[in-house]
Amino acid sequence: MTNRTLRIVVVTGLSGSGKTTAMHVFEDRGFFCVDNLPVLLIPDLAETITSSGAEVETIVLCIDARERSFLDDFDKVAEQIKAAGHTIEIFYMEARDEILIRRFSETRRRHPLAGVDIRAALEQERQILSRLRSEATHIIDTSVLSMHDLRQQIRLLIDASSNVRNLSLTLLSFGFKYGVPLETDVLFDVRCLPNPYFVPSLKHQTGLDDEAYDFIFGFGESRSMLLKIEDYLRFALPLFEKEGKTYLTLAIGCTGGRHRSVAFVRALVDYMHEELPNYLVFVRHRDVNK
Repeated sequence: MTNRTLRIVVVTGLSGSGKTTAMHVFEDRGFFCVDNLPVLLIPDLAETITSSGAEVETIVLCIDARERSFLDDFDKVAEQIKAAGHTIEIFYMEARDEILIRRFSETRRRHPLAGVDIRAALEQERQILSRLRSEATHIIDTSVLSMHDLRQQIRLLIDASSNVRNLSLTLLSFGFKYGVPLETDVLFDVRCLPNPYFVPSLKHQTGLDDEAYDFIFGFGESRSMLLKIEDYLRFALPLFEKEGKTYLTLAIGCTGGRHRSVAFVRALVDYMHEELPNYLVFVRHRDVNK
């Protein structure tokens, strides 16, 4: 018998929410991936890999509602996996019903459980997968994520759960007029600061342009706000790490998401690289091109 242990990652969730995209990210990172393996066969697969001498440390499995009755055995299988010394994580993907319905309409795909009423199929799917969702390590709402954004978030979670860093930080700029990002953990509102939008020569620039950036931070209140956010990061990030958090999304919002919020994220990236270089930092400007 071998004492080797495996990390088992289950990718699951609602149809149309991005499971296939997530699996492709895992595959691109070189993980051993299996699609639609029956739940009851997971322990056998783990035993086969550990006893074969294969150089595999992580198995990524895609499981969906088509397994239906097999999912009733998931808790028993999970306990069997843990008893063998392996670890198990669940990445659960979901989105709002209206978003999923639109995606099925755009792609002309049929929901795997659908008869006539797709809303009824989605409700049935949520019920079938409710146990997996309640035990999920990560719940990812893809309602407002583009394909690129989803891939970036999955990569972030992979790196975080693989202990590439103790805590990974996403700095996200956005416009309040388009809604607060669902993935936000910590939010700062910079709408109280001078707005380049009302300066004709700066209106069509963004916070990535030096002229607009310098205008924003030419005001003492902007520089003071930046220092307070930097102080917060320096104080809070170690505390989040201490509590076991592996990733954090800090969102900064202004009215349209093109000037002030973008400039602040730009400044904070420089600060993180210079003062807190041990953290893995991701950047996303959600509304800069709107």
